[in-house]
Amino acid sequence: MREEEIEKLRGVVRDCVSKHLYSSAIFFADKVAALTNDPADIYMQAQALFLGRHFRRAFHLLNASKIVLTDLRFRYLAAKCLEELNDWDQCLSMLNLPHHHTNNSLIYLDKDPAAAEINISSAICFLRAKAYEALENRAQARLWYIAAVKADPLCYEALECLIEKHMLTCDEEATLLSSLQFGPEDGWLSSFYSCLTKKYDKESVVEAKFRELEKESCISDSSDSSITQTLKTNTDLLACKAEYYHQCGEYQKCFELTSVLLEKDPFHLKSTLVHLAAAMELGNSNELYLMACNLVKDYPQKALSWFAVGCYYYCIKKYDQSHRYFSKATNLDGTFPPAWIGYGNAYAAREEGDQAMSVYRTAARLFPGCHLPTLYIGMEYMRTHSFKLAEQFFMQAKTICPSDPLVYNELGVVAYHMKEYNKAALWFEKTLAHIPSPLSELWEPTVVNLAHAYRKLKLYHEAISHYEKALALSTRSVSTYAGLAYTYHLQDNFTAAITYYHKALWLKPDDQFCTEMLSVALVDECRCGVDPKIEFRRRFY
Repeated sequence: MREEEIEKLRGVVRDCVSKHLYSSAIFFADKVAALTNDPADIYMQAQALFLGRHFRRAFHLLNASKIVLTDLRFRYLAAKCLEELNDWDQCLSMLNLPHHHTNNSLIYLDKDPAAAEINISSAICFLRAKAYEALENRAQARLWYIAAVKADPLCYEALECLIEKHMLTCDEEATLLSSLQFGPEDGWLSSFYSCLTKKYDKESVVEAKFRELEKESCISDSSDSSITQTLKTNTDLLACKAEYYHQCGEYQKCFELTSVLLEKDPFHLKSTLVHLAAAMELGNSNELYLMACNLVKDYPQKALSWFAVGCYYYCIKKYDQSHRYFSKATNLDGTFPPAWIGYGNAYAAREEGDQAMSVYRTAARLFPGCHLPTLYIGMEYMRTHSFKLAEQFFMQAKTICPSDPLVYNELGVVAYHMKEYNKAALWFEKTLAHIPSPLSELWEPTVVNLAHAYRKLKLYHEAISHYEKALALSTRSVSTYAGLAYTYHLQDNFTAAITYYHKALWLKPDDQFCTEMLSVALVDECRCGVDPKIEFRRRFY
């Protein structure tokens, strides 16, 4: 057979692959390889077999070729076959090239800067990471995922695994991104990657990142130069923005944005996860029910689907059922962080502290870059009044994620319970400093807690100022009115105290503290009219 006829057959194989006619591709590739015995044709045959899901046959073909010992492409494809066969030990053995690495210090193979391709070394590092993760060696998996991104920043899958599976702390994510060597034309990618990471920076910093990316445009070669496309409506970018809103506590904005995204792309799973989280916070059980039904129908084997079912039951306070479905989600995918958090929270809601702690500890081990399991362990200790232990775990959470305001709030609460009011005031001030402005009603309890701490420190003017700030955020808080009344009472301003005790009792008529203190304030106001030197009784303080 002449060379031009063989080349025509190669073209047929490539076309069959592009049309997903894999049996035809295998048939013709086999004939080409038999006629030429060329390594490139053998590789093409192995590719066709792999795409046709004949993994054993493809591996045998590659392994029988001596080229597998010298050509990285052959080894990588052979290892991919073993990955599909879940033979992880042999997969690692296939990738364990003495000339490719020594003691985890990689010798990266350079790619042609002009070529639109991923460095083969990066792909090999990524596959090694997946193998180690499947073997539950997450420490090694983390190292190789990092190596894959460093070998080629275009290896998005490796970075996605590091971020989605919380393998890095906030500081480690920032360090990794700053170490990546992007090409001059990849500035947008650097900005996009920074938007994917944890978004606890100052509001102005995060918003600036989004604005920069939204301006990224495509210059068309068409005659109509006025038409330019930008990333402003890109689903992935908007999903990142929705995540940011969720982390800021802007749940309504987050829900509205994800609703628009899911109308545009109903099967965008990242948007779906954020949408579920926002619906949970808003208590939107109807939306959770609909989402759960659709996900179970479309993706019955995905952890996300059963996580959605667990969210629905958690939202309607059926914690037994929610616990069952969160557990099912963790069994389907043990590396899905939200399911573990939900699993622990379902136990905590049923006040089964030991089981909740066990789940949180497992999550903390699996996801060392996620501070939430450690934070929730601290909350469980605080619930049982083990304040010193709670403080230790809150400090660990702060080390993992030093910019989440919720961590500082919990440190303030535990310091307040330990009667360390100076420290409590400091932590509450730091909480408010880390919250994007303007303050939402979500953070009203923090403002009240800070006012309580100031009151304990006898800084009455500061306390009153913060109680009034809290009232601007929510006018239906009994604790705010009671705290404000009590502070005025301590200042001997009985008229104002009586007014606010009445307001508190209007919201909660059976509040024992306000009822008793109102009586004391009325007596003190009468006494003040007789003899202003007589101090009011402080037996309730």
